[in-house]
Amino acid sequence: MRRFAGACRFVFNRALARQNENHEAGNKYIPYGKMASWLVEWKNATETQWLKDSPSQPLQQSLKDLERAYKNFFRKRAAFPRFKKRGQNDAFRYPQGVKLDQENSRIFLPKLGWMRYRNSRQVTGVVKNVTVSQSCGKWYIIFRQKVKYQLRFTLQHQ
Repeated sequence: MRRFAGACRFVFNRALARQNENHEAGNKYIPYGKMASWLVEWKNATETQWLKDSPSQPLQQSLKDLERAYKNFFRKRAAFPRFKKRGQNDAFRYPQGVKLDQENSRIFLPKLGWMRYRNSRQVTGVVKNVTVSQSCGKWYIIFRQKVKYQLRFTLQHQ
């Protein structure tokens, strides 16, 4: 899992470096579609062949995170995107391809396989994406889910 988080950090930092070079040259921001083509180039390059060992979806999600960081910067919601450091907020996200077996407390993550987890809460809705993050030497799984709620209220006349 540490390798996958490192690969996502590498992709984010390398794309950020290219964006910075592009910005210093006086060009406009490069959108996600172009950055995704960089990912294909990096996977096919001989010096970064190890990126093929990582699942492609988390790598693509790190590029989407960079795009969101730039959009937030241009809308004056956040500071300019910075490079990610090793060991700080190591995480990667799967938008799909995850299988959940709550009865046996197991989860299937692409290229990692079935893993056991400690279930602190039941997943009651449809899983939209899964984030795997490290904090204090332990790995955590965060489920983002879509849940339908029914609001019930009564009108009281006074």
